[in-house]
Amino acid sequence: MTTVRIGVMYDRDWAPEGLPEFAREVEALGVDDLWVVEDLGWNGGVSAASVALGATERLRVGIGITPAPLRSPALLAMELATLARVFPRRLVAGIGHGVPEWMASVGVAPRSPLALLEETINSVRALLHGERVELEGREVRLDGIQLVHPPIEPPPVVAGVVRPRSLELSGRVADGTLIAEGHGPQDVESARALTRKGGASTDHTLTVFAFCCVGDDADQVAQALQPHTEGHGAWLGRPARQVFTVSGTAEEAAERVRELEAAGAGTVVLRMIGPEPAQQLGTVLKALGR
Repeated sequence: MTTVRIGVMYDRDWAPEGLPEFAREVEALGVDDLWVVEDLGWNGGVSAASVALGATERLRVGIGITPAPLRSPALLAMELATLARVFPRRLVAGIGHGVPEWMASVGVAPRSPLALLEETINSVRALLHGERVELEGREVRLDGIQLVHPPIEPPPVVAGVVRPRSLELSGRVADGTLIAEGHGPQDVESARALTRKGGASTDHTLTVFAFCCVGDDADQVAQALQPHTEGHGAWLGRPARQVFTVSGTAEEAAERVRELEAAGAGTVVLRMIGPEPAQQLGTVLKALGR
């Protein structure tokens, strides 16, 4: 049996009104985490997390990710603190750069994405720990801000990043790193090395998103995955065939999860592709001995 946490993503293309039922369904299956997405024009990450938390009893809910340019650190800390107070030990807060073109389209592209992410994560973590924050940074200004109701147990703040300098930054300032879909075991090992180079401690977590499609017909599985691997391959700058997926039969998918775990992933979050996502998820959990 694996010891890695198994999560599932509520895909951004699924209607938000389906989230409560899906959250209860996957909680009943025994999954550890449910992750929601905040992409410009789709669903709000904090509101989606609150819906999922309110619909379930034990499920840990992750936000993957809130784009730093879209969020005031003070407001984001307030929102996260509210969730962490009401649902203690059940929230993971992901923060990232956001897609540059999207940030530019709403007029919030930062002068320095690295400085903004570092200043945002440092500010949010400090506020969640009850500190009074004075910061005249390159991108963030906070003049003596402090939360009245900080969390009793602050949630982990993880950085959703891809590039080397950002991974080093994550190791320096975040509680963990969130790695996007398409990255395989070698990528996870490289990310671990870069976060350590940045100063990550031994308890710095690695959470890996992965496309997941399970079925006995290899051609059908490949066909379902194709638009996702091609699109993500273009984003990652690699051929679609090199985009890592957790796919195949349930046993093959389970083996891919084990490969990510062996490379250092503490949590693997499955982004289900194709029909009956909860049913597919259940077969993978069974193959993993859950």
